Amino acid sequence: MKIGDLSKKEILERLQGGIIVSVQAEENEPLGKPDILAAMARAVVQGGAVAIRTSGPESIRAVQDAVPVPVIGIYKRIYASSEVIITPTLAEALTVKRTGVPVLALDATQRPRPLSEKLEDIVHELKNDPALLLMADVSTLEEGVQAAAMGFNMIGTTLSGYTSYSRHTASNYVPDFALISELRRELGNEFPVIAEGRIWSPEDAVTAFRCGAFAVVVGSAITRPHLITARFTEALATWRKRDSGFQGFK
Repeated sequence: MKIGDLSKKEILERLQGGIIVSVQAEENEPLGKPDILAAMARAVVQGGAVAIRTSGPESIRAVQDAVPVPVIGIYKRIYASSEVIITPTLAEALTVKRTGVPVLALDATQRPRPLSEKLEDIVHELKNDPALLLMADVSTLEEGVQAAAMGFNMIGTTLSGYTSYSRHTASNYVPDFALISELRRELGNEFPVIAEGRIWSPEDAVTAFRCGAFAVVVGSAITRPHLITARFTEALATWRKRDSGFQGFK
């Protein structure tokens, strides 16, 4: 059965308990081309990924053509007037919707959106499509609760630590397990809470599921080699500074 023929319930069943891999790259990065991202998507599906999250219409279509799993589509765009980047306006949301993805994700934080648009108006427009699942990327418990009440089908912890008012809850390499647990308690066992953000190891993923995650998104730790390499080089630099006995390599 094709992904496009699946119901919302069947899509959620495919996501539950699985690893979703975020396959993204900036345009100026070596891997930032749709065909390369599609190849990475095929590779992670071979490894067991139950879905792919990717950005931009060209990459979304390339990935959809490449893999037999659901795709969560976003569209990252920068507006000078707003800090919101993930599917910031209705225009980007409708562009993603036209790709035919079963799941569309967008920033659901309390920050002002570009063009003075309101999140609730965007959601109202998108909810006209009965086949489309909406994922809210939030940074706090309050935002998650509000998004659920607004009509989102799943809540992701994607932006915890990436808004000015949530940064105190997270460090560079530590997932916000507390937010996952809080959302689970507040929204109930039946509402899908997606753990996303700084999931760097299999142990992190397991802990996220223990906290009540419905599914777990892993991105940089799998698909962004320059960031993976940077973690190693940063650790070595720190070690060299702290180890007074290190005299360099002969």
